Amino acid sequence: MGTWRGLRAAFIVGSLFMILMIIVYWDDVGGFSLYPLRDTQHVQVHPGPAGSLAAPGSVQQQQQQQQQQPPSTRSSPGPRPGGPLSPLADSKDGSPFHSPAEPGSEKPPHEDRHGGDERTGDEPGQEDKGRGQEERKQRIMDVCSGKTSGDFPGRTRAFEQIPNRELDHLIVDDTHQIIYCYVPKVACTNWKRVMVVLSQSLVSPSSGKPYTEPQDIPADVVHNNSIHLTFAKFWRHYGSLSRHLMALKLQHYTKFIFVRDPFVRLISAYRNKFESANENFYRQFGSVMLRRYGNATGDVPESAADAFAAGVRPSFQQFITYLLDADTEKEAVFNEHWRQIYRLCHPCQVQYDFVGHLETLEADSKQLLRMLGVDQWIHFPTGARNRTASSWKRDWFSHIPIAEREALYKLYQPDFELFGYPKPERDL
Repeated sequence: MGTWRGLRAAFIVGSLFMILMIIVYWDDVGGFSLYPLRDTQHVQVHPGPAGSLAAPGSVQQQQQQQQQQPPSTRSSPGPRPGGPLSPLADSKDGSPFHSPAEPGSEKPPHEDRHGGDERTGDEPGQEDKGRGQEERKQRIMDVCSGKTSGDFPGRTRAFEQIPNRELDHLIVDDTHQIIYCYVPKVACTNWKRVMVVLSQSLVSPSSGKPYTEPQDIPADVVHNNSIHLTFAKFWRHYGSLSRHLMALKLQHYTKFIFVRDPFVRLISAYRNKFESANENFYRQFGSVMLRRYGNATGDVPESAADAFAAGVRPSFQQFITYLLDADTEKEAVFNEHWRQIYRLCHPCQVQYDFVGHLETLEADSKQLLRMLGVDQWIHFPTGARNRTASSWKRDWFSHIPIAEREALYKLYQPDFELFGYPKPERDL
């Protein structure tokens, strides 16, 4: 009798284990999903975007797969096999993030509504837009494969080798199956607003309902990362299933990024963080620059308010010297506002379906929203802009010694090459 009971218990345990394994891996073929649906009773669900079938992995593998396809089918959006994946619950009770803004968060003093300059004019036709996207994506693949560029840190590593802390810029919207990698100083405030509206992840205190207009969301609130579901948070929510889920979403979701001329992005970061009394950035970075590279005698003011009252502020030259100082990154990783884009968004490991440029923001935004299938009910915010124009690059860098400009270019060279920005001329 004891033997029979043992065999029966073993059979039951084995059956349960097999059922669990089937559920966990069924998503790979587009079937049943283990992951709970969000409560969508009060959430308006709109059609999801046309997805990408790009599989996660090395860019070399993706390039080989793409070359095997007929030209008419490469990188074209189409239906996902097996239907959409089930949206994930953002918290234990399945409710979306509704955390308030962190105390002390502040609106960036020079943050423009678009995050930078924009060229407008006659929009290209659909065929021209598609060709432009193919060229941008092909350039990234060529650089990452080593075909058109030298090596740089992290170029050949697999996605699984990226530390969890480096995945905090990949924002996920499960409702519309979108992944957005945000880059500070590249219109990220407004794209975060769009992602909040799409994911219905934040309730307006005035209406008690999720925001429906991106421009209604305060900038300081949208930069509170607790309202965004990022890849870095997967470990906290899903444990050992995290990488499996990331791989599935990278395979099935539409992934996009917006980029900018690296040197102009540095100008924008300096203007935004050091040309006004930003207390946090002054204490953490500005005062360090003044102590190390300033010629002023006496003590450096402790607060931004005191420094600006005394007419003391870090110069653009000191900012560049700080970036080039080898001790800077020995102490701490670059702040996200001047960290290289390839280190924020990993374009050699994540095959983006859409690569937007800030220089063509208006046209690219319209094209992307149309591609996502949401252009009929959501629009990218427009309005007055405090521009950091590409034409300013000569003025800002004309006082930086050529040797330092060359060293700075080498520091940001992967971004220049990945996203098609020409090397700055020596006589800036």
